[in-house]
Amino acid sequence: MATTEPILRVADLTMHYQTRQGEVKAVDGVSFDLMPGQILGLVGESGCGKTSVAMSLMRLLPDNARLIRGQIFIGGQDLLAMTEDEVRSYRWKRISMVFQAAMNSLDPVYKVGDQIIEAIEAHDKDVPIKESRERVASLFQLVGLEPGLMDRYPHEFSGGMRQRAVIAMALACQPEIVIADEPTTALDVIVQDRILRKLKDIQRDMNMSMVYITHDIAVVAEFTDRIGVMYAGKLVELGDTIDVFNNPIHPYTSALLSVFPSIRGEKRPLTPLEGEPPNLIDPPAGCRFHPRCPYATEVCQREEPPTVRRGSHWADCWNPLGDASVLSQAGT
Repeated sequence: MATTEPILRVADLTMHYQTRQGEVKAVDGVSFDLMPGQILGLVGESGCGKTSVAMSLMRLLPDNARLIRGQIFIGGQDLLAMTEDEVRSYRWKRISMVFQAAMNSLDPVYKVGDQIIEAIEAHDKDVPIKESRERVASLFQLVGLEPGLMDRYPHEFSGGMRQRAVIAMALACQPEIVIADEPTTALDVIVQDRILRKLKDIQRDMNMSMVYITHDIAVVAEFTDRIGVMYAGKLVELGDTIDVFNNPIHPYTSALLSVFPSIRGEKRPLTPLEGEPPNLIDPPAGCRFHPRCPYATEVCQREEPPTVRRGSHWADCWNPLGDASVLSQAGT
């Protein structure tokens, strides 16, 4: 890539939810960089903190959320140090989001095109309405929708069409970073494939950076450049997509890969991951994966795991997988 500077840098992001039962440690010490034009996949089971990371990046957290510590740098500016008014100038213009449920992202009583125009005008009040409509028409063509559909209501769109419209809305202000939170949930596999291919084409043509969030590790194989694996609020492994798939370091990553069938090679039995993710009000001491890990030892139950590295590929684990001779230990 032309530059070695990340477009997005997340450092020690920690966010908790206050509930009646106690404090939910939803995001705990998450750090990663996103380079220009790169797609990073965040993958893990439901409830592992993926969406909480995304909402923290957008500064769209509910009232019971509390940012404990950390930094989110975009262009050298820390979003967590900004006022709400300052964040609004970044949101949608520098960083935008494709939300998980497309129907919930669109107001049913307003035309789809008008909702996208509203997003454009919120960030550029000097744009004439004619130019806004032309921009929406271009966005519809970009995502594979007929421009004439912009004057229809959400209920007149199919699920796949609504998802494309939400993608168009996220691109309305030409952001540098797009967060896609399970953008194909509830769509059939054929429509999923079309949406993902279109999203990949748009990302490549616009040279956008993207954080793609999913529980389906098979999807990220052909869609992302790097993969971050989350478990119980922590980022436990991060590396280039091919390296993570071929040589996982963390036992949890290996377990995720083992539950998906391969279309190449010999048939093999799928190995389910036993147990359930922990309660994040009172997570396990030491490594949070140790109650479910087949390689867990006594130290895993007592102490936070160290970070081990294989080049730019790293994981937090006491008993890493792979060739121990090529793994180096760094600080936690």
